[in-house]
Amino acid sequence: MDFPELETERLLLIEMGKQYAKRFFDIMSNDQVTRYYGMNSLVNMEQAEELIHSLHETYKSGRGIRWGLVLKEDNSFIGTAGLNNLSIYSKKAEIGYELDPDYWRKGYASEAINKILEYSFLELSLFRMGAITFPQNDASNQLLRKLGFTREGTLRGYLYQNKQSHDAFIFSLLQPDWIHREAIEEDKTRG
Repeated sequence: MDFPELETERLLLIEMGKQYAKRFFDIMSNDQVTRYYGMNSLVNMEQAEELIHSLHETYKSGRGIRWGLVLKEDNSFIGTAGLNNLSIYSKKAEIGYELDPDYWRKGYASEAINKILEYSFLELSLFRMGAITFPQNDASNQLLRKLGFTREGTLRGYLYQNKQSHDAFIFSLLQPDWIHREAIEEDKTRG
């Protein structure tokens, strides 16, 4: 099964190989990035390499897809985005993402997620896309709302990080809502 590489206006969504381990480590060892990630910061390169290997195994087993995000203009690796808890049978997955802070608030996450939603709803025929966030992660919560996600509620004690449990928000976007939103966006660009 070939890895589904995707492309947006500014990004290549590629299969992440070991050549990106150093940059991946730089991002995932940054406490700013992992603060609301649900995982402690990486502390050595071996962890980054193991995580990349784990992402490959998750893809091979059909339980998820994680794309490396690379800028077209200069081939800079800026983060990852993808599908967690993928179930083709149940037609659902959860979106996850992280970016190097130097690339925050520049629209890259939105661009990548929009492409992943398109792939998920049209190519994989998923019906539901979920997202789990820390309630304090205002940037991520706002991004999901902007992309059409609806906050469904709070999962008490759902995330475990830094030796304690944390509540989480659960968001969702259903395929019919996404199709409707895309039609509205298309009308705006035409009109």
